[in-house]
Amino acid sequence: MNTFKTTLLLGLLTVVLVFGGLMLGGQEGMIFAFILAVAMNFGVYFFSDKMVLSMYKAEEVRESEFPEVFQIVRDLSRRAEIPMPRIFRIPSDQPNAFATGRNPEHAVVAFTDGITRILNRDEFAGVLAHELAHVRNRDILIGTIAATLAGAISMLANMAQWSMIFGGRSNDREGGHPILGIVMMIVAPIAALLVQMAISRTREFQADRIGAEILGSPVPLANALAKLEQSSKRIPMQAEPATAHMFIVNPLTGKDFASLFSTHPPTEKRIAALMALAGTQRPAVQGEQAGSIAEARSRYEW
Repeated sequence: MNTFKTTLLLGLLTVVLVFGGLMLGGQEGMIFAFILAVAMNFGVYFFSDKMVLSMYKAEEVRESEFPEVFQIVRDLSRRAEIPMPRIFRIPSDQPNAFATGRNPEHAVVAFTDGITRILNRDEFAGVLAHELAHVRNRDILIGTIAATLAGAISMLANMAQWSMIFGGRSNDREGGHPILGIVMMIVAPIAALLVQMAISRTREFQADRIGAEILGSPVPLANALAKLEQSSKRIPMQAEPATAHMFIVNPLTGKDFASLFSTHPPTEKRIAALMALAGTQRPAVQGEQAGSIAEARSRYEW
């Protein structure tokens, strides 16, 4: 059902893009919109991981630097029956992580410095299992395509705006209706954002469930999500809204207006779903978090 919903939403994004091109530029605009989508997706398919990693100044790490992380990722990859991804570190104090790449054979898992300071080994393994679930489900490609299509729609809207400012079309016989063009210029980016949010939220719940299956227990991931949600509200991160959906928790939470349009489902609902898998409705432990963090710092050398 999630795969069907995602396919439907991606199709809807494509329709919005092509229809927007039709309304703003007639048949020529529709063809341009279609070519733009194809060209952008081609570039994203091959270079998305490099662009995102460069954006966050991520550096690939060696096994000698993080032996325990490599051990966890190697074991979880074997359980998930996927190739072991490359591992990158992001120089940021906000605890977070994401996966990227065009397929499981070219996947990357990246984590921030901050996440190693607040999670113990089991919780960190829960986060990595979640990211590997994204890799196995090919969510990393789906999310990138959705973001690209949404970006193309926004680009068309901006082009239409500048076109109207500087005089518009000289010949409207083959162009779209000007009123419909204005409506599309306003509505299309909002629709694209809502569809992108719907795709990301659908895939997050599925990645939580499959990540718990890979790890063998949903409890560590539930506890990790509780800690990450609290920390993300206190520690800012210079994140781009277009890539916010990639992270395990929204890096923009509590930061600015963009957090109102979160690409992630509410963390408390994700935790409740995970604890239901464990056979209990008990929420992730809040009172023990300080002790767990202190224990992680003393027991585990990252």
